[in-house]
Amino acid sequence: MSPVAVARGVAIVLWALAVHNSLACRGLFWDGASFLVNLLDQGHFHDFYAARAHVDWVTQAPVLLLARWGIRDTQLLAMAQSAALFALPTALYHLALTRVRRDPVLLAAVLAIVAAVYLPTSFFIIGEYNVAFACITAVMAIALTTDGRSRRDAAMLLTFGLLCLRSYEAMIYLGPLVAGAILWSTRGSDDRVTRLLGVLAALAFVGAAVVSAVTIVDYWDHPHFMKVRSTSVDFWQNMQFSIPLAGFFICAIAGVRRPAWLQGRGPLVVMGVIALLLALSPWWRLVHGPSILYPPAHYVARQAAGMLLAALLVGMWLQVALRDPPRVFAVMRQPDVARRMVLLLGALTVAGAIPDIMLTRLWSGYIERLRVVVDGNKGVVRAETLPLHDWPNKLFFQDWSYPALSAVVSRSPGQSYVVSDQDYLSNPPFEPSCGLLPKLKGYGWRS
Repeated sequence: MSPVAVARGVAIVLWALAVHNSLACRGLFWDGASFLVNLLDQGHFHDFYAARAHVDWVTQAPVLLLARWGIRDTQLLAMAQSAALFALPTALYHLALTRVRRDPVLLAAVLAIVAAVYLPTSFFIIGEYNVAFACITAVMAIALTTDGRSRRDAAMLLTFGLLCLRSYEAMIYLGPLVAGAILWSTRGSDDRVTRLLGVLAALAFVGAAVVSAVTIVDYWDHPHFMKVRSTSVDFWQNMQFSIPLAGFFICAIAGVRRPAWLQGRGPLVVMGVIALLLALSPWWRLVHGPSILYPPAHYVARQAAGMLLAALLVGMWLQVALRDPPRVFAVMRQPDVARRMVLLLGALTVAGAIPDIMLTRLWSGYIERLRVVVDGNKGVVRAETLPLHDWPNKLFFQDWSYPALSAVVSRSPGQSYVVSDQDYLSNPPFEPSCGLLPKLKGYGWRS
């Protein structure tokens, strides 16, 4: 199979997952339900967090438009929310794959990002980092494949820079990285408009780093962010992330120590085993109970995924920029080695889609069971009376978002809420409005 065919196949897989996950209303997971009810109850953008506002505006606009056009079916609105959240990063990764499809080395890097950064952290699709990471990947792909004279490319870079200006705190290190790549790619352009647009795009990404830095300083002592920092080293709990990461480390260490290793069967054996382990990961718990795929770990692993993304982007830039590269880079540029990497990472991406599909099926069942509870009761239902810790309920339970989720899936919101017995002090919502009982007057799950 040619690299171009692999790129097209992976793009098809990503779009198929986006459709599947949208129909399953996966955007409601965790914070997503609270975001949706706040959009509908308040009638305007839920942009409580200025440093991520641009991503929120883009992904929340379809829901607000549908609500203003009179749509009151919360299932349809939840699908629209999910579709917006999945379509934007999918489109950006598709763009990146298209731009690098003729360069097997760059294509392998983008496939690695999709397999080890996007798929293992996207169950928490409400997180703005999904769009930010995808946008940064597309920007690097454009910067490394442009001829330095294309005004269209420069305009796209500026547009993405404005989107990322207020997207996510990881821009504190990703912003300067891609700003440097943009300036490097347009340095020799003889077109003034292209150079100007390139400079403006680079400034936008530098500005994104400044916004991120200010936000981090302002929120450094916020209880939610202190908890986030304390759990950032627990990325290993995400099997969908740690399995590919282990394969990358093995191949990287072996390749640096002995570049000729990349020309043999070693990478095929290592990544083949890794792909098999990843594809079988949904059934590990049948052999070892604690070895489960855990959707909340997608949230925990996002910071480590951001660092992995930065490392892969640096590698892409060096591959293009270095005229006299280290031996390991020179070996990776050999056509046979590069094509083999593309095939292996394409297979890894397909393997990563299997646990994604399995978790989505479990999520659909969870939503249906919760809908039966709220439609069959009146008043407050104590969450502790439900089988929260049974399989697979324990994969999706979040105490403070239960009222919002139970309201969204109800035929008559307000008739019944599921509420957890907690003081909202030990595990508070990151924003007070997310812990309130939603009204959703006139709305209902019409399926």
